[in-house]
Amino acid sequence: MNARVSVPDRTVEPEIGLSLLYRDALMLVIDKPAGLPVHPGPKGGPTLTDRLDALRFGLPRRPEAAHRLDRDTSGCLVLGRHAKALARLNRLFAESKVDKTYWALVEGGPEETEGRIDLPLAKRSDDPRSWWMKTDPAGAPSLTLYRVLGRAEGMAWLELKPVTGRTHQLRVHCAAMGWPIRGDAIYGDAPREGPGLQLHARGLSLPLYPKREAITVEAPAPAHMRAGLEACGMAA
Repeated sequence: MNARVSVPDRTVEPEIGLSLLYRDALMLVIDKPAGLPVHPGPKGGPTLTDRLDALRFGLPRRPEAAHRLDRDTSGCLVLGRHAKALARLNRLFAESKVDKTYWALVEGGPEETEGRIDLPLAKRSDDPRSWWMKTDPAGAPSLTLYRVLGRAEGMAWLELKPVTGRTHQLRVHCAAMGWPIRGDAIYGDAPREGPGLQLHARGLSLPLYPKREAITVEAPAPAHMRAGLEACGMAA
């Protein structure tokens, strides 16, 4: 997947308060804000699903999410615009053909400037309602690549690339290495009333059309992470 085409377009859909990063006949890519769950949960409250009717753009049905993104994670989320498109996108994600890049601000940080985290993951509980994960030698193979993009006192700015796509993979892997993601109240020691999880789905590259270059989309740094990113060297 060497050939790529950048897609810098970004418009705000005022009716639903979301930024649209990319649009074509098959898919949309939106910039999901942190704190907004994609699907309804047991506690209720607003969800992205409630807003999708406004993203039909003339089609008879609303788009649907083609992959998961945690409620507290911001950034690129892919939506399939109709059933056939959604099936094609689901297959790309299931076959690990989508190149995903995340930014994270972590406590402390790795000594090396780049490396890999190869730790199998399993659910903490047999309760089907629980999504919390743990490292487990008997768990599913899980691989994350990382690179340090900058450092500041007490923290580091990492680029994370999940080769596999396990639930909470980046959060568990970083915590297991001794540098939990800032703002993580589950796998770190952040208070639940803190500034929020410092994890952002920065970009992705999808080979959606077999005879065309891969589509590359990036989401700008979110407001709740900008101060930390700038402290680590990101240009203001």
